[in-house]
Amino acid sequence: MALLKSGSLWRQSSILRRWKLNWCDLWIDGSFVFYKTQSRRDYETKVNLKATCVNVKSGLECPNVCPPESHPRENLLVVYLKHGNMLILCANSEDEALAWKLTLMEAKRNPVFTYNPYDDTYQTVPVDSHNAVYIMPSTGSGGTQHVWVHRDTYGDNFGEQIALGLLAGMAAGTAMRSLLWMPFWFC
Repeated sequence: MALLKSGSLWRQSSILRRWKLNWCDLWIDGSFVFYKTQSRRDYETKVNLKATCVNVKSGLECPNVCPPESHPRENLLVVYLKHGNMLILCANSEDEALAWKLTLMEAKRNPVFTYNPYDDTYQTVPVDSHNAVYIMPSTGSGGTQHVWVHRDTYGDNFGEQIALGLLAGMAAGTAMRSLLWMPFWFC
């Protein structure tokens, strides 16, 4: 899975409303993961933005939220989730808060596209547990990116599997029907 953005953010706890510094990873599938330290050994919270995120606001757009000490209000970042929940964050600078906001909004809504050079078309890739997407930026000055999609071949012959299952079910039903009537033949 590809990492969209990573860095440290201050996060306000939901119960005691205390600020604590967390290391955050935002993945291309919309997973927003908070770790205790940069070593990423154990995570504290994981939020699926594609399923739960409603809106993202930053800076002066965040009403009734107090930033941590020594941080201005412009560094605030509020992620509004479903069912009225909020994820209140604070970056180290106003530019970093805006960068996080744009990246969060992009991860919330944008699918991954791959280019097929044979058909000259772009195709969307559903990012889920069955597909792994690897994105590697080029090292040259051209600015192109290479996208590799590792697909699971399980769903490619789905129709054949259904037909084979129906055939096996009919054969088993026929065999069971003849075995169930066998005791009555000898009466």
